[in-house]
Amino acid sequence: MSKQKSIFTLTEDWTVVFYGFLIIGLTLIGLKIPNPTFGWKDSSELFGKVLSVSNLLNLMLVFGVVYAIAILSTATLGKRAIATAKGFPVVFILTTIALILAGNSFLKNWNLEAVIFSLAIGLIISNFFTVPSWLKDSLSTELFVKIGLVLLGTSVIFGDILKAGSLGLIQALLVVISVWYFAFWISKKLGVDEEMAIMLSSAVSICGVSAAIATSGAIKGDSKKLSYVISLVLITAIPMIIFMPLIAKALNLSEEVTGAWLGGTIDTTGAVIASGSMVGETALKISTIVKFSQNVLLGFAAFAISIYWTYTNNQSETVKESNPTVGLIWERFPKFVIGFIAASLVFSFVIPSQTIDSVKGVLKSLQGLWFALAFTSIGLETKFSDLFSEEGKKPLYAFLIAQLFNVFITLAIAYFLFRK
Repeated sequence: MSKQKSIFTLTEDWTVVFYGFLIIGLTLIGLKIPNPTFGWKDSSELFGKVLSVSNLLNLMLVFGVVYAIAILSTATLGKRAIATAKGFPVVFILTTIALILAGNSFLKNWNLEAVIFSLAIGLIISNFFTVPSWLKDSLSTELFVKIGLVLLGTSVIFGDILKAGSLGLIQALLVVISVWYFAFWISKKLGVDEEMAIMLSSAVSICGVSAAIATSGAIKGDSKKLSYVISLVLITAIPMIIFMPLIAKALNLSEEVTGAWLGGTIDTTGAVIASGSMVGETALKISTIVKFSQNVLLGFAAFAISIYWTYTNNQSETVKESNPTVGLIWERFPKFVIGFIAASLVFSFVIPSQTIDSVKGVLKSLQGLWFALAFTSIGLETKFSDLFSEEGKKPLYAFLIAQLFNVFITLAIAYFLFRK
């Protein structure tokens, strides 16, 4: 992060909070930010809907909004905005291709999310071609991720979870705590470094991709490690979607227990919905409640992890041997977490439900876009050798063991709470 150059220069975390809430505020006061469609099932829909003139015009308007935010954010940080102005359009085009690929109905059924296509496109370019320096200079991975995380807070609505049922929240709390600590313990036993262990534990125990991204932001994690963890989450989700409903049927579990099991075990919301749909309407409802309950806990988990990481790992050399002060902890604390929690609280308890319904689609779309832009950037900065080195085996084993523990402990909790 660059040093402050004037009174108009902010730290990166306060910058993303400011511009994240600027986006939220503009949508709430009625700015009509389009929500382009990327869903298609055949060539006629691809060219008739996604690549139609009207949809492309909507996409251009969205580009104008995020392009302006990206340039203004860079300038606010005291960095060279000209680099962002030159390179961001390329990142946006590559990300748009990823979103169109992810919008295919066949690929959606396999829960292949946009971030995996963004990462793959970036990796292909960085590993088989030379990325020009002017494009590398424009990449702002952390900035994009954190703006997306502030927007993510608008979709974490406490009231919806409480109305849906207390059992889902109880299960979510028990699963998150038990699985997180087991995953962290087994990671350390296998020699995984603490940074990777924390990201991996959050991904397994809370809500997959979003939890990994939030945790990485909270501890200022290595983007290469983050991309590795997300790859594990998305790859393991596919067989779980298929086989867990079959196992539940073989065990003669009720739809209530099956739904609670799926919602607490499978790491991404899209995969939970896909798997729950294979069982029945009741299973789908319960699985969604449990998964949303875990999503609600993301803000609290990110806050706790931020405090822990700041206290134990983010001390300056001069105070490393003594206990850090409250002031130092505040200085090092990632302020974007405050933005995430504030957005969640405002949308949970202040904004009327009718207003939320009118803007949630656009905010959800923009959140996904910022995440996808971040993973295109990660791919452009990463080599395959960094992802699949010998050291990558340890977190793989830790993830698989933790996920297996997750499957059994969540089944036990779901059976105890949801059996008839």
